[in-house]
Amino acid sequence: MVTEIEEKVIEAKKASIILASVSTDTKNKALEAMAQALDNNRDKILEANQKDVETAEKLKRKGELSQALVDRLKVSDSKISGMIDGIRDVIDLEDPVGKTIDALELDKGLELYQVSCPIGLIGVIFEARPDVVPQVMSLCLKSGNSTVFKGGSEALNSNRMIFDLLNEAAESVNGMPKGAFQLMETREEVNDILSMDAYIDLLIPRGSNAFVKYMQDNTKIPVLGHADGICHVYVDDEADLSKAYEVCFDSKVQYPAVCNAMETLLINRSIANKFLPKMARMYDEAGVEMRCDEGSFKILEEIDFLKSILRATEDDWKTEYNDLTLSIKIVESMEEAIEHINHYGSHHTDGIITENELKKKKFTDLIDSSSVMLNASTRFADGFRYGKGAEVGISTNKIHARGPVGMEGLLIYKYILVGNGDKVADYAGPDAKKFTHRKLNKEASDIVSGK
Repeated sequence: MVTEIEEKVIEAKKASIILASVSTDTKNKALEAMAQALDNNRDKILEANQKDVETAEKLKRKGELSQALVDRLKVSDSKISGMIDGIRDVIDLEDPVGKTIDALELDKGLELYQVSCPIGLIGVIFEARPDVVPQVMSLCLKSGNSTVFKGGSEALNSNRMIFDLLNEAAESVNGMPKGAFQLMETREEVNDILSMDAYIDLLIPRGSNAFVKYMQDNTKIPVLGHADGICHVYVDDEADLSKAYEVCFDSKVQYPAVCNAMETLLINRSIANKFLPKMARMYDEAGVEMRCDEGSFKILEEIDFLKSILRATEDDWKTEYNDLTLSIKIVESMEEAIEHINHYGSHHTDGIITENELKKKKFTDLIDSSSVMLNASTRFADGFRYGKGAEVGISTNKIHARGPVGMEGLLIYKYILVGNGDKVADYAGPDAKKFTHRKLNKEASDIVSGK
């Protein structure tokens, strides 16, 4: 017996076939309708979000929700503007579907084309952040992928309002299939989604370490994502300290509740006494709790007015705080910093502050992370800031897609072979014809145009 959840997933799967062939003009009209729907209904979105925030604050006081989740949940008028801008940025992106990746002549009159196409049906399971819905829906729509969303219960009203507005707007455009986007709302539906590998082609989880790890461990569906965001900045002995203060402050304080915020600051011993006191004062004034190794603690314990310095434990080097908490360690060299990052890091985003060009190259070569920053904040590791319009998530995987993932992570490819009654038998046996395997400067659209 097919359940209601299966019905929604099957409907989205069927719609994905149609969505894969929708024209660029139709998709862009649907995206503009989505942007207009958000702009025209700001009050409704804010009202729905306020209900969620009030409930979340009560849960936080009971110890059932973290401050980081409450922060991610909040929607403001400026955040709505950001959602709208993100959708319109996607409109401006080139349609990635149907692009010729490679063209090869196998033999005269027998031509092989490698062509980009949608993955199919994407499952997006996320916590707290209602802005995930417009980000992911816009990218999935432009790339021709149907999507099943499952948001956290803490954002129930916000997700429902935003999803309904976007979905109704998209489906109002002539040529758009019905049912391509579905919203699930109950906790039980998570495990149901994880079991639907017969229909769902890719899962994108957005949430805490434990949340993402649970997805990875409990499904056969490929998972695009990262379990941790343990990001580092190393301040080298050849750093411009004016740059270091700015970058290290921004990396931790600008928005600490996200996966690309710095969690560990590494400082070269030869500049620690000069750099760390001022840096610590900046952090202290911003309310940052500093968890220090022995060397950094000795430097900072001499500063009387610092409100929050503690001794670091081994667990601190392995912890993603998502809060105004920072671990600090003094290292002897860049090589020690690299070793620490590759050992304790999560391969997400790590940076160096230095003016030495050879060290910049060595650091980028040896740091095994999806984003490496040279004299720049870790907070730049973001799909929108990387010019992708928006992002479906950040991946530390080493297959398919890595780093902030935009539309390129929602595409795969197919091969199209164009012949004229050709058969393999002609290329086998003692008198076999030879393949030419010659590169072609041609587009598949010129051959298979539908005209």
